[in-house]
Amino acid sequence: MAEPETVLIVDDEEPIREILSSLLEARGYRCLTAPTAVAALPLMAQDPQRFRLVLSDIIMPEMNGLAFLEQLRELYPDLPVIMLSAVQDVRVAMDAIRKGAYDYLVKPFDRDQLYFVVGRALERRRLIEDNRRYQQHLEESVADRTRRLQDALAQLERSYDFTLEALGSALDLKDSGTEGHSRRVTAFSVAIGQAMGLDQEAVKTVARGAYLHDVGKIAVPDSILNKAGPLNEEERTVMKTHCQRGYDILRRITFLEEAAEIVLSHQEHYDGSGYPRGLQGQAIHLGARIFAVADARDAMISDRPYRAALPLEHALKEIGDMSGTQFDPLVVKAALSLPHELWEQFKAGSARGARLAAAGAT
Repeated sequence: MAEPETVLIVDDEEPIREILSSLLEARGYRCLTAPTAVAALPLMAQDPQRFRLVLSDIIMPEMNGLAFLEQLRELYPDLPVIMLSAVQDVRVAMDAIRKGAYDYLVKPFDRDQLYFVVGRALERRRLIEDNRRYQQHLEESVADRTRRLQDALAQLERSYDFTLEALGSALDLKDSGTEGHSRRVTAFSVAIGQAMGLDQEAVKTVARGAYLHDVGKIAVPDSILNKAGPLNEEERTVMKTHCQRGYDILRRITFLEEAAEIVLSHQEHYDGSGYPRGLQGQAIHLGARIFAVADARDAMISDRPYRAALPLEHALKEIGDMSGTQFDPLVVKAALSLPHELWEQFKAGSARGARLAAAGAT
């Protein structure tokens, strides 16, 4: 059986306390009494959850019922309070209601009216508590479903990135002179972006754009990609189409739309001398400006079919010399601030620290 609900009766007249207690206990309630509000407050403070309802006289010594009501509203906002008074004054009743009383009874009160008002007050409190529990359960349920959805989306995103990694690796194999290139420039692009204070979402975009920057080379003949000597004018024209072709491939994929902008712009120069659109300065996507520095550094210190790798010091000097022309000065500053050992780590083990998942793209 359910525990009986506890009612606190506060009245300076002992006969009133006894009558109320007898009537309510006869209906199955447990009653506790206090002669004044000053005595009632510490009694409630001992176990506030025990009391389901308060019946309080208005005219009492030390603290009147309305002042007691105000304290109860502040301390226990869910606790219903029914005010009692021997004075049938509408103004007093309205003042009590305005201050938060649930109802108002005039002494001598009718027994059935007492039962009705008390029962209605307790039922309202139960409804409020049931609604709060329902809301809490609903919020917990929504939060749980949201977490599960986020986990599913994150897992799906990781699956996408694993697919992109496989594609990037395939592109590196197609271009025999750039093995591991996509992984290295991705890792270094991420390191630069983080050094510049980019948030996680921006770093994800940079990583994906860097990893897929050469996806358009799928459409470039191997004879051009792997040519040992310099390209002629016609071959250069074909090679330059890979930016637009890569963009056309990626822009249809919703979560790669912004990364596609990096792919389209990764051969643009800060001074406007790049291709395919001749963009200048801030008009170039920041991810593309970051990638340009990472790509140039990797290209210079890696063996290529048409030349041997250059020393790291030479690459760093050349990047610094091209600050403000080919490269964004802020990006150059961030790149040159990174320790040289970081790049050596990328170059020595391109598979570690350069995967999209490890590079901030999940």
